[in-house]
Amino acid sequence: MYTLETKVRYSECSESGQAGLADVFNYMQDACTFQAEELGVGVSYMQTHQWAWILNSLQADIRRYPKFGEKIKISTWPYDFHGFYGYRNFKIEDEAGGLLVCANSVWVFLDLKRGRPAKIDEQAASAYTLHKPLDMQYESRRIPSFEPQRFLDPVRVPRYFMDTNHHMNHAKYILLAQECLAPEFQIAGIHAQYCKSAVCGDLLYPCILCSSHKATVRLDSQDGKTYAVIEFYAAE
Repeated sequence: MYTLETKVRYSECSESGQAGLADVFNYMQDACTFQAEELGVGVSYMQTHQWAWILNSLQADIRRYPKFGEKIKISTWPYDFHGFYGYRNFKIEDEAGGLLVCANSVWVFLDLKRGRPAKIDEQAASAYTLHKPLDMQYESRRIPSFEPQRFLDPVRVPRYFMDTNHHMNHAKYILLAQECLAPEFQIAGIHAQYCKSAVCGDLLYPCILCSSHKATVRLDSQDGKTYAVIEFYAAE
């Protein structure tokens, strides 16, 4: 298990004085990346071998958003490797140990030379110690198809959305999808499925289906292929 301790910065806060949703996912992304670096299978190792971990699905239950200046602890650990899939949990706690966020993620080990999933490298897998999965409700990796109620104007992917794999960072999909929601929609949970990696200059076409307790946003390409689908669950 790896733990990252930090303090919520003003630059991470929304107008509510709390860390934004995308920043919560950035905390988790930083924690698992730092763990990989500490174990010697981080960014340089993966780039040298032309491999990458690509996020396939992500779900999170958000009990409370961290506040400006608050000290928080982000913990992460893998609990299974199977074929080309890696399974990883996260939790974010406050200074007193209170649980703020719990999350599950599924990753695909990608061979960048061939542009396709590959069996997980033995050294990359053996570097980690597997731990027991979190006690939480686990959703399917796939989100069911739906007929949208509304179609929104397309958004062009800017250069600053790129990560070291030259793909749009997964937190940016959430940031764009969240912009499709009504301002009064208070997000208490999220389930995201990543289908196709967007690159700089791509056009993303958002469409949305809303109900009283859930909003589902799909980000499509111009030819109708899906980049990502994100379900947002409203606070009760």
